[in-house]
Amino acid sequence: MKNDKKCSAVIFDLDGLILDTESIARIAWKQAAADFGFVLDDDLYQKLIGLVTPDIGEVLRDAFGATFCAEEAIQRAYGHFDEYIEKNGIEIKPGFFEVIELLDKAGIPRAIATSSSKAFAGKKFAASGLVGKFSVVVCGDEVQNGKPAPDIFLAAAKKLGVTPQRCLVFEDSDNGIKAAHRAGMTIILIPDLKQPSKEIARLAYKVCSSLLEARSLLRTIIDGANR
Repeated sequence: MKNDKKCSAVIFDLDGLILDTESIARIAWKQAAADFGFVLDDDLYQKLIGLVTPDIGEVLRDAFGATFCAEEAIQRAYGHFDEYIEKNGIEIKPGFFEVIELLDKAGIPRAIATSSSKAFAGKKFAASGLVGKFSVVVCGDEVQNGKPAPDIFLAAAKKLGVTPQRCLVFEDSDNGIKAAHRAGMTIILIPDLKQPSKEIARLAYKVCSSLLEARSLLRTIIDGANR
C-alpha cells in the first residue's frame, strides 16, 4: 500500500488466519471421506480451503464422481470438526491480539469475511473466545457468490462504510487472495498449511510469515499514511 493511501479499515479471513483450524479441518475432511470409502489427500483438501459449502460439493463430486454423496460427506466433516472443538476448543494464532490492539489505538475499524456459514462461524467464535471482538462479520451463506468471487469482501466493506480501495485484507488461502484482489483491495498474505504459488503471491502487497510480522508491517502502513 502506498503511503498516500490511508488504511481506513481492515478485513480478516477467519480460518487459518486468525484461528488455527486448518489442521483440524484437514483431519475432519479426511475422516469424512474415509467414512464413505474414499481417500481425500492433501492436494484435494487444499482445493477446499476458502470455499463455501456448495462449491465444496462441486469439488468433491469432480474428485470422487458425480454420484458421490457430497452433501452427506460435508455434514459428516462438519460433525467431526464440531466434536473436536467441543472437546479441545480452538487456538488463536500468535499476533492476533497485538494486531487488534494496534487497530484499536489507531481507531481503524475491522471486519471478518469468512466462507463459513453464520452458524458454523458462531461455533468457532464460541470455541475460541472471539465473541465480541468484531462488530462486523460477513459469512459465506450471506452472499450470492463465495470466494474466489469478491462478493464477501465487498459486502464487508459496505458494512464498514469504507470504499474497497481503502481496505486492507489479511488472508491465507488462494481463494481468499483472489477474492480480495478482485474486490480491488490491498492484501497481506499470511500462508497457513499451503505455501502460495508465485502467481498468488504476486496478487498480495506483502507476504508475511505470521500475524506478528504483519503487525510490524501494519504499523508502518498506518504511520506512513498518517504523515
